[in-house]
Amino acid sequence: MVAAVLAGLSLLSLLTCGYLAWGSRRGGAGEAPGNLRGDEPAAGAPRSQPHIIFILADDQGFRDVGYHGSEIRTPTLDKLAAEGVKLENYYVQPMCTPSRSQLITGKYQIHTGLQHSIIRPTQPNCLPLDNVTLPQKLKEVGYSTHMVGKWHLGFYRRECMPTQRGFDSFFGSLLGSGDYYTHFKCDSPGICGYDLYENDNAAWDHDNGIYSTQMYTQKVQQILASHNPSKPIFLYIAYQAVHSPLQAPGRYFEHYRSINNINRRRYAAMLACLDEAINNVTLALKKYGYYENSIIIYSSDNGGQPMAGGSNWPLRGSKGTYWEGGIRAVGFVHSPLLKNKGSVCKELVHITDWFPTLITLAEGQIDEDIQLDGYDVWETISEGRRSPRVDILHNIDPIYTKAKNGSWAAGYGIWNTAIQSAIRVNHWKLLTGNPGYSDWVPPQAFSNAGPNRWHNERVSWSAGKTVWLFNITADPYERVDLSARHPDVVKQLLRRLSQFNKTAVPVRYPPKDPRSNPKLNGGVWGPWFKEDEKKKKADKSKGANKQKKSKNKKKAN
Repeated sequence: MVAAVLAGLSLLSLLTCGYLAWGSRRGGAGEAPGNLRGDEPAAGAPRSQPHIIFILADDQGFRDVGYHGSEIRTPTLDKLAAEGVKLENYYVQPMCTPSRSQLITGKYQIHTGLQHSIIRPTQPNCLPLDNVTLPQKLKEVGYSTHMVGKWHLGFYRRECMPTQRGFDSFFGSLLGSGDYYTHFKCDSPGICGYDLYENDNAAWDHDNGIYSTQMYTQKVQQILASHNPSKPIFLYIAYQAVHSPLQAPGRYFEHYRSINNINRRRYAAMLACLDEAINNVTLALKKYGYYENSIIIYSSDNGGQPMAGGSNWPLRGSKGTYWEGGIRAVGFVHSPLLKNKGSVCKELVHITDWFPTLITLAEGQIDEDIQLDGYDVWETISEGRRSPRVDILHNIDPIYTKAKNGSWAAGYGIWNTAIQSAIRVNHWKLLTGNPGYSDWVPPQAFSNAGPNRWHNERVSWSAGKTVWLFNITADPYERVDLSARHPDVVKQLLRRLSQFNKTAVPVRYPPKDPRSNPKLNGGVWGPWFKEDEKKKKADKSKGANKQKKSKNKKKAN
């Protein structure tokens, strides 16, 4: 009965109003500028290589889209998804950096060394330079590549910057969060700096107090207006919204005055602005001649954070956890090139799959020596075929806080269950260690003015529990733990975890570097590690060694 009610709630769709037709122009979150090229888009048959527009939202909860039953109006997302293919068995990672690294490399975190947490602003760390990226592969086959929005894949060296990792241009932020208007971010008291970049330099000229969602949309429109649509383009639009801090222009609060919870109300306004921005991006694609030969992919980077207004109901858990609420995401594909438009894909799809899928669509080549974890899923999405994917390694984090009662014995001698890990194989999902905050947070939890956990549903596990098993197909809300009932399945999945772990590379999570302080870099967050300085020191030491050797020779003579 409960499952039926929950399923019904997740399928509700609210009527929307107030949005103009696709063919009309809108103001607001990025009004389209004039054609900056000064000429009309080239007419004629589209090229075989499609324009690729990947839109990544930040911290959008599973329920926070109209077609999942949200009270927040998202008419643009609803329309694009309804006319495209909704991905209803789609997975990402539980936090920002991991999802972005897997999107851009097609590899699990254990294969890039980024399996623990996120890249912090003060860490000398970034996506390893020996990893080939999606924009680099697309450039090889003639694509113009542009990124607008949040990077969050490290910047301590110049070689780590987006323009050095395959993007022809970059406009956005390097860190994981910051003020939507001033673009300042404090990592800790006294460690504060400016974080808005154009290519490799601080974008002081663009600091006009414009809300970032609108500013990024305007930049996207300028790129589309100045590019020739007869040549393929890859646009990676990584919006800052709806990540905290919870900020939005006043007019977007209009429909949400009735929401008492201040965080939920602000979050709703932010999402309304984001939805309008995506509408304006779509209008620009049509206006400048890209749309008919385009593929628009929409995805959240992880689950929502209830304490910051996000809702994953009826899923369990939140951002930062390996429960479904942390890793099962809103996602869809919209394109005139789809064969099965207006359909729902319930096949297994993971964020690593975009790498091989998009390279194949772009008529690129995937090198044999690149060991990918992603699969080409275009036929699965476009034609409704079975997914080539049968499993997902959600992660193995060997340095996350160990579960106190975990042991090799609890893992049947196959796996140490103190280690945080999660894996999906067919219908089965296994979690070990400490999976994170595990409440179900229903909509009524947002009914009060402040955060309220009285409405949350909780489960008191027996003391010492460090293994959970769920049939996700039958129990997507993770309410019935089957680990005691199916020990053989637990053992099989533990063996699979062990196999994956043998291929893992060492974790990259260095301590913070005091040289990262923006005060030492003109008040700006940016690359601080100077390769030349390191070489000079090395050269000096070599020179000193040579002098010592020559002196010793003279003494010997």
